[in-house]
Amino acid sequence: MGWKILIADGLEESGIQALKRNGFEVDNLKLSEEELKRALPDYDGIIVRSATKVRSGLIEGCQRLKFIARAGVGLDNIDVEYAKNKGIKVINTPASSSRSVAEIAMGHMMCLTRGLHVSNRGWEGAQAFSNLKKLLSSSNELKGKTLLLVGLGRIGRELAKMALGLEMKVIATDPFVQYLNIDIHIQGQSITVDIPLYTLEEALPLADYISLHAPYTGQAILGPKNLPLLKKTAFVINTSRGENIDEQAVLEALKNNQLAGVGLDVYQNEPNVSSDWLNHPMVSVSPHIGASTLEAQFRIAEEMVHQIMSFKETFH
Repeated sequence: MGWKILIADGLEESGIQALKRNGFEVDNLKLSEEELKRALPDYDGIIVRSATKVRSGLIEGCQRLKFIARAGVGLDNIDVEYAKNKGIKVINTPASSSRSVAEIAMGHMMCLTRGLHVSNRGWEGAQAFSNLKKLLSSSNELKGKTLLLVGLGRIGRELAKMALGLEMKVIATDPFVQYLNIDIHIQGQSITVDIPLYTLEEALPLADYISLHAPYTGQAILGPKNLPLLKKTAFVINTSRGENIDEQAVLEALKNNQLAGVGLDVYQNEPNVSSDWLNHPMVSVSPHIGASTLEAQFRIAEEMVHQIMSFKETFH
């Protein structure tokens, strides 16, 4: 008898078909929390994205459950240690969406630098055209600016390559990395670039852009204590976890002109995003779509199927 898998938050169709071809019984269902609690004990595995929370209370009653798979990078919505202690395999797809998330971080950097987020909010008529042209005529370029990467996993490294290609200076902070060099490829040639590493407190005053690529560890990376270290001309980009910034403190910094702008793809209370972010003229926003490209979804499905099949082959 094949394993029965519940897909709770959707999966690329190619992945669903690949699972079925390899003998898995697959249900692609969107269930409420109560419905999920009743249904999950009948499944050998569950695949989620970020919406479905797989906490200990849900896992506890699932004697049949063999794996929990996250179609994405972060595991914040899964009680990983509890699952492992129950003998349940936890799977994610860290390699598949790195490029997509790095691109949206770079997109926010470009929008904020050239004021595109303001331009795209609508204007009409000759006077509005003239006013906007005047407002944005003093915007800057990325070349020569310093990008601070907070976190040097796959996404941070992908963004480093893009920034270096734009002739930015890249510095980084990551307590788990002692040294870093990045290989970039230009016209068939490989160039190795050393990335200087600092503590967060050392790096913040040096940065023109701060891009967050670290997991949430229980406290915000940027908050009232260290925001004053930033240049008033600095931009903060968060495509990691909404909780990695103290939202009220960052809004206060914007209000007091202690920051030039903020780019956000993640929020603390999504999907109920505060209008303070959505309507702010110094904020570029996107609805948590960092990994949502066709290419990334295909790669995620492919990697997910491969990992599930490999796990089943070794399962005893």
